[in-house]
Amino acid sequence: MTVASRPSRFRRLYRRRTLAAATALGGMTACIMVALPKQAHAQFRPQPMHLNTGSKTSSDEPATFQADSVDYDDHANTVTWTGNVQVWQGDHVLRADKIVYDRDTGIVAARGNVATIQPDGSVMYANYAELTGNMRDGIMLHVNARLPENAKLAANGLRRTGGKVNVMSRAVYTACEICEKDKTRAPFWQFRAYDATQDLEHERIDFRDTFIDIFGIPVLYLPYFSMTDPSSKRHSGFLMPGVTPHDRYLGTYFTIPYYWVLDDSSDVTVQALFSTKTGPQLSAQYRKLFNFGMLNVQGGIAYDTHRSSSYTNNFGEPVGRGNGHGMQGYIFANGQFSINKYWRAGANVNLATSADYMRDYRVQGYGSDTLNSNAYLEGFGTGAYSRVDAQYYQGLNQGVIRNSDLPFVLPRYTYSFLSQPDAWGGRFGMSTTDFNVRRENGTSDMRGQLALNWDRPFTNRLGQKFLLTLHLDSMVYRAKKLYQQPNFYKTGATAVSGQVLPTIALKTNWPFIRTFEHGHGTQILEPIVQAIYAPNTGAGTNDNIPNEDSLAYEFTDSTLFSLNRYQGTDRLDGGLRGNVGVHANWTWDGHEVDLLGGASFQEHITHDRLPYSGLDHHVSDIVARARVAPNQYFDFTARMRLNPYTSKFDFGDALFSAGVPHFRIRGGYIYEPVTPYYYYATDYRSSGPTQLYYARTSELSGGFSTDWANWHLSGFARRSLSRKEFVSLGGDIGYSNDCFGLDFMYLKQYTSIGGQQRNSTYLFTVSFKTLGAFGLK
Repeated sequence: MTVASRPSRFRRLYRRRTLAAATALGGMTACIMVALPKQAHAQFRPQPMHLNTGSKTSSDEPATFQADSVDYDDHANTVTWTGNVQVWQGDHVLRADKIVYDRDTGIVAARGNVATIQPDGSVMYANYAELTGNMRDGIMLHVNARLPENAKLAANGLRRTGGKVNVMSRAVYTACEICEKDKTRAPFWQFRAYDATQDLEHERIDFRDTFIDIFGIPVLYLPYFSMTDPSSKRHSGFLMPGVTPHDRYLGTYFTIPYYWVLDDSSDVTVQALFSTKTGPQLSAQYRKLFNFGMLNVQGGIAYDTHRSSSYTNNFGEPVGRGNGHGMQGYIFANGQFSINKYWRAGANVNLATSADYMRDYRVQGYGSDTLNSNAYLEGFGTGAYSRVDAQYYQGLNQGVIRNSDLPFVLPRYTYSFLSQPDAWGGRFGMSTTDFNVRRENGTSDMRGQLALNWDRPFTNRLGQKFLLTLHLDSMVYRAKKLYQQPNFYKTGATAVSGQVLPTIALKTNWPFIRTFEHGHGTQILEPIVQAIYAPNTGAGTNDNIPNEDSLAYEFTDSTLFSLNRYQGTDRLDGGLRGNVGVHANWTWDGHEVDLLGGASFQEHITHDRLPYSGLDHHVSDIVARARVAPNQYFDFTARMRLNPYTSKFDFGDALFSAGVPHFRIRGGYIYEPVTPYYYYATDYRSSGPTQLYYARTSELSGGFSTDWANWHLSGFARRSLSRKEFVSLGGDIGYSNDCFGLDFMYLKQYTSIGGQQRNSTYLFTVSFKTLGAFGLK
């Protein structure tokens, strides 16, 4: 016997009693610690008793007992622990006011405030427990169990078999909090079952002859109901089914999902959809995590009985029915895999047999212009990035974009490099974006591109900051069918061409800084001047040079000091020009006011740009930006472009947010005199842009959100002022607490896609904690 260190006056007093207890417990394999009065303890190792509750804890682990006092009865061959008794083995703990162990029968009887704690954190309480078979079998009376996620399970009695199955009589289950003032008060919802079976091995709870009570009133009877044990992190089984009373294309439809755990790193979710207006659909999603990457594949197949009607789009062109009838399907897959610490590869595949099928079966992604797919290999280095990929596009709105007009890109190569500062204090950069674009109907072309850049920043004694930039763009092209979209040039069938543009720029920032509010605030006033010189390109209007990445031109505050204000490099800004601006900033206590205004002066004027470019004169439009966030209750951001010759705005947008705790409103506005379509339906060079191109964009949006206690409410609306109609509107109201949630959402979209427009969407959802959610749409 090994006696732990303790006050010496207790050693002799309890030595004989502890030895006798050890002899009486000859059948137990446990390290037993008896908590004696006034901190007296004894520790010893008698013969085995396997305290096993049916979990993964090994029966060879020592069990430890602790109590205020211990007694033994040689005649009855029992040992009794009383007063704050605790028994633990591994991660399992048993507590009671009194525990009696019968050596002859192997029965352990626990009385008074009995509690067992499992490794997952669940706690089971009982008035009386009688366990045997190394505590793998037994009964418990008046049981209350507290499970993970605050779930609670109660029963009149419980029988444990093999440490794996708990059979309960008159069981009650809920995840709601029990009223502290009146524990007999019924929770919001609960399951009452004649009996229930908790399968610890397979992590399920089965209820039979079950009533679902709301506020103690039975509202639904289920002869059988099965659910995953809240202690389970991942478990195979049916998920909550869904029902939608009415849908324009599906009618009334039901969804039945099943979740299947394959192993620790992969799973499959299969869902069957049955509708009254069209054929059924079977869909599935597979997920897999690797040590070096991930894979996610989702797909579906259905027989679509709908036939779409032909219609005339906004370009005035007839559009046929499409191919959305019959056997249809889709596949969305993405994966990414690390080859080593420098290289990784991946793919994103998004394909569908038709847009009508996606619309009819509510497949995610419907409403977008295209489905985009790509495969890539990319590498990372110190200051360097390299990527080669292939891209494929599938049009979803055949009234605007036809698949035959969309490009297939194979390959596309991108490389960029930025060096460390050199001996002169400058940094060298190099980049290239090369591609091969193929179209069935339209221009097909290849491009090789190389851009070189050198930046040298320096500062003088007056605090002026200078940035000297030397830049060189060079491209070579080989193109076919330049007379087709998106170029519409009057040129031959095939053309080989190129362009080289050197650029030199010097930018000066002169910040003036002062502090206020005793050093807690900072004010910056910063004049900015930039001079740029490059040979005049005439906006790159060379009929032998295709245009893939510069169809849109944007002159705003964000591009005021850019060397090239086109979005890509197929078109380049040239000539002599100067840019001026003033930047002001106030910052204090985490709040900010930031302003920027400026304009551009140019020697050469290009009139062949897109309409309302802001650069139709030697002096450009005035661009400005403002961000105002003076406190936590209000913030405002706006941009604009003002034409000084007409005193009209050529562009503007604004966003604001204001509110107090529990309530906030938001709003936005955007204005643009033309719609920047990247795709043109007709030859706009001979007949001018289509009427749709000149459609003015003037939209106002707004919304609010509020929450109070357990309630939340929100609403939004978006309206086109130029078309005098709503674009979309909707709202949401709901209630949630610790055990359930109610939510109602309404959404109305006025956009017409493929000549069709969906009706309003209503979604009512009821969710019960630990059980899931179900709703009506």
